[in-house]
Amino acid sequence: MDWFTASEYWLSRLVFQRALAVLYLVAFLTAALQFRALIGQRGMLPVPRFVARMPFKRAPSLFQLHYSDRFFAACAWTGCAVSAALVAGLDSYLPLWAGMVLWLVPWVLYLSIVNVGQTWYGFGWESLLLEVGFLAVFLGNDEVAPPILVLFLLRWILFRVEFGAGLIKMRGDECWRKLTCLDHHHETQPMPGPLSWFFHHLPRPLHRVEVAANHVTQLVVPVLLFTPQPVATAAASLMILTQLWLVLSGNFSWLNWITIVLALSAVELPSDPPSVPDAPLWYEVVVLAVAALLVGLSYQPVRNMLSRRQVMNRSFDPLHLVNTYGAFGSVSRIRHEVVVEGTSDDVPREDSDWREYEFKGKPGDPRHWPRQFAPYHLRLDWMMWFAALSPAYAGSWFGTLVERLLENDRDTLKLLRRSPFPPDAPPRYVRARLFRYRYTTWQELRETGACWERTYVREYLPPTRLAGVAQRS
Repeated sequence: MDWFTASEYWLSRLVFQRALAVLYLVAFLTAALQFRALIGQRGMLPVPRFVARMPFKRAPSLFQLHYSDRFFAACAWTGCAVSAALVAGLDSYLPLWAGMVLWLVPWVLYLSIVNVGQTWYGFGWESLLLEVGFLAVFLGNDEVAPPILVLFLLRWILFRVEFGAGLIKMRGDECWRKLTCLDHHHETQPMPGPLSWFFHHLPRPLHRVEVAANHVTQLVVPVLLFTPQPVATAAASLMILTQLWLVLSGNFSWLNWITIVLALSAVELPSDPPSVPDAPLWYEVVVLAVAALLVGLSYQPVRNMLSRRQVMNRSFDPLHLVNTYGAFGSVSRIRHEVVVEGTSDDVPREDSDWREYEFKGKPGDPRHWPRQFAPYHLRLDWMMWFAALSPAYAGSWFGTLVERLLENDRDTLKLLRRSPFPPDAPPRYVRARLFRYRYTTWQELRETGACWERTYVREYLPPTRLAGVAQRS
């Protein structure tokens, strides 16, 4: 009996690897298509400015050594190409060491992006992709059966993702303990999906059942991942069903999808694995060393998870090897949205011809029904949700966004669904106003066709012109 590998997980590894490569592809595509306006040389938070004040050891990245928009684009598109090759299974045709190197390439490239991405890359799923992607380097290819230690560590990540999220809810907002959070969450979540309106209008008793089931899935089921089969497969399958329910209810980038991919690694899929030789000694030594390192680095996440002052989504090392996760420890009861408008009038007045900028994912026009974007990540739309919570979240970038809109900057406008101004006629003034949004009722939907109803709250940014962009403090 081979103590090091588990051949019965041959198909599970294959499915896991191909699915993870798809998520890598989505992540790199998101970076390639959005970086210029966000962190490019003329972006809202330029990389050159960031690396000038950030030591390499605190944020290791290829872009600490050199940055240009062309070089960043080359890295992002290279990541897309390598990810596509992994989706196609190129690593299976290479020697074991070469397959490991091929999996290491997207990890290094994406680590380089995340470590200079600043606010735009401050989400938990960035670290989760890096942590899972690092382990994928050591999962092997067709030359060796899946290593038991790596499979165990993948379950350890899944356990921390689910159990940590469950603990942060129980310690956080009292609505999780009262089973009432879903009375509000579908309406106030960062970026609703096309079915979120319907989820919100489910009967309240069903919302209570949803929350209770969530607690069971996140606080009880994860423990079963470490039990013998078929119990572990049943536990992972239940997690997959729960995540698919969340996929239907909103746009959470690739958070739900990578959790599903992790759970797939714990499912013992029926297969007829080929006969392969024992793992080479050098490979066993490398896997054992990596496992020891990751177990040692798990101390801080475990300590955080057990702490009464548990924090969400934090990396404890600059390589994002072992992290802590969690989501929605508190739930907003009211939804606010920042509506950005521009006018071509020489003197801005309340009765001026103010035209609204439309974003791709965040609510704007009350009649515009939300679309499904996940696992693709609309970074600006997500941060606009935070900006509505408090101007402090937008202090570092909102003023530059307004400046780019006043310039009709092409890269910035690509992040939007529609600009109300032609390319050769930018607005003279841009302003931002805060509105309260709520879902319409069934009757209001039938009468108006609008899924949202909005009410003006206050000014968020006064009319601003290009000569002096001011930020609201």
